[in-house]
This record gives sequence, structure tokens and C-alpha cells, in this order.
Amino acid sequence: MQSLKKYFFSFLLLFFAMGCAQQEMEQEKTTTEPATDFSKAVAVVHPTENGDATGHVTFTKVDEGVSVQGEFEGLEEGKHGFHIHQYGDCRAADGTSAGGHYNPADNPHAGPDAESRHVGDMGNLEADADGNASIDYVDNTITLNGPESIMGRGIIIHAGEDDLESQPTGAAGARLGCGVIGVANTNM
Repeated sequence: MQSLKKYFFSFLLLFFAMGCAQQEMEQEKTTTEPATDFSKAVAVVHPTENGDATGHVTFTKVDEGVSVQGEFEGLEEGKHGFHIHQYGDCRAADGTSAGGHYNPADNPHAGPDAESRHVGDMGNLEADADGNASIDYVDNTITLNGPESIMGRGIIIHAGEDDLESQPTGAAGARLGCGVIGVANTNM
């Protein structure tokens, strides 16, 4: 009887240990694999103390990459640097709390069509005489899911033109508008 108890106890202990190991493997799997599958994101841009830029931009997953579409107003006529920044933080009155351009691969600054560029390099918006600008293109560097996702990052509209060359910012000047990229209502 004593021997039977010993085997039963050993079996119980082994069963418990296997269950713990399985639970640990499942927990490890959920922390290493992204649990998201976002198909659309949006950022609403609000003016900083330096400008009057307002508007919105949507990011929609498409077969070729991510469709970037936006409408903006309150800009001076001409070109304005338009970037995704490291942090989705617009608390600083001048927009500097959004940090620098989002650049997880540590690439040089360039234009949106460059083979090697910051994920956040989206080029320039061009405002008309009324201060309105729009953007509509497909970007094959931006992602909505995975380790280099733009979700939760910031959008910045700059006062000047991004020259697409100066390192690391494109020399686009002050920040006129700031927004945070979040999950979009796909029913809109």
C-alpha cells in the first residue's frame, strides 16, 4: 500500500510539473507573438503653440502595403514636412514630446520612395493658397502590426519643407501640428 501511495504521489507530481511547463510555454508564446491584426489606424492632428495645423490621416492595410490618406488645413502655402515620430505624445506645447522620426532600423533620413529610410519618412504635404493640403499614396515600409508597427506613434506636420536629405530630420523646422496614431473605427 505504501508503494502504491508513492507511485500515485510521483504520478501526481509529474502530471503537475507537465501542466506547469505547458502553461509556461503558452504564456511565453503569447508574449513573443503579436496578438494584434489591425487593418486601419487614424490620427487626428491638433495645432501646437507654433501653428494652426489641423486635420486627420488614416492608415489602411492594403495588398501593396499601407494606404495613407489625409486632409489638413491651417497651413501656409507651400511644402511642409510630414512624419511619423517615435512617441504618441503631444503634451509639449511645441510638439517636441513626440521625439524624433520613428526609425526602428536606424536608417538614414530620406524620402518616402527611398529603399532605405526612416519608417516615419512620409515626405511633404503641399498646401494650397487657402492653407489646405491632402495626401494619398501607398507606403510599403509602414506597418500596422508587428514589432515595427506605427500604432501609438505620433504624427507631426512641420513648418518648412523636408529636403529629404539633411540628417536626421530633413531640416523641416518647427512643429505646427501633432497627433497620435490609434485604432480606427472600421465602420466609418
